[in-house]
Amino acid sequence: MAVLKTNNLTKTFGKFTALSGVDIEVNQGEVYGFIGPNGAGKSTTIRILLGALKADSGEASIFGMDAWRDAVDIHKRIAYVPGDVNLWPNLTGGEVIDLFMKLRGRVDKGKREELIDRFNLDPSKKCRTYSKGNRQKVALVAAFASNADLYILDEPTSGLDPLMERVFQECVGEVKAEGKSVLLSSHILSEVEKLCDRVGIIRQGKIIETGTLNELRHLTRTHLLVETNHPVDSLDKVAGVYDIKKSGEQLSFQVDSEELDQVIRYVSGFGINRLESAPPTLEDLFMRHYDAEGKKTNSGAGGES
Repeated sequence: MAVLKTNNLTKTFGKFTALSGVDIEVNQGEVYGFIGPNGAGKSTTIRILLGALKADSGEASIFGMDAWRDAVDIHKRIAYVPGDVNLWPNLTGGEVIDLFMKLRGRVDKGKREELIDRFNLDPSKKCRTYSKGNRQKVALVAAFASNADLYILDEPTSGLDPLMERVFQECVGEVKAEGKSVLLSSHILSEVEKLCDRVGIIRQGKIIETGTLNELRHLTRTHLLVETNHPVDSLDKVAGVYDIKKSGEQLSFQVDSEELDQVIRYVSGFGINRLESAPPTLEDLFMRHYDAEGKKTNSGAGGES
């Protein structure tokens, strides 16, 4: 069942087309990764979903309600965390968390205290004294303590250290296990790869690929490292091979998934002593799509995992 859905969403600012026919669908109990570079249209899409911006054409619905017309009712059931949180400077972090929770009408003090502890937040300090990371913690605690049905998270871990990023990932896993839905916009590809069931890649206002990570693997290359009895000749002439690097007796390169079988057959003719393969990552996929010049991308393999 679709909790969030857009259909042919279009938005222009003057002569600039920010969104052109964007289709997104987030199902119940699903974590959907929404990725793309700055200016691709992620934040514009999210602003439309939040009812802060009206689309020129197309449809955007959450819980079966119109995102623009029914924004007030929708906001009772969603939690939103932006990538740059602005808080009331003279309120404490705890007061802000309480305010957000009361606005949703759902106050779970036990959950609030647990999350404050997990995110290592001092709720007694005034918000004007908080670092960027601590402001993000306030928003995240308020969001995950709210018992929302849908979490819209736009670069939510901006400013967090790796330990707090891990706590965030645990929280996402917990709400998913409860059957809640998450729209996660992020440029941290390892984060998306760990958390998301499906991914949508947006480029210049258009969704260019969508699917599960396994479904999108066909767009990526596998990284191979081999040692052979004899030097491998003319590997650069073999179809589907990229980014060849030699280090001592080791040879590393990337292979298009559809050419993997014939490449291994070719290399085996030189006598394989050692063969290691690393599965393609979301970073490989992302870099191939965003090669600005449209050339074959020799992206680094084995990115963050």
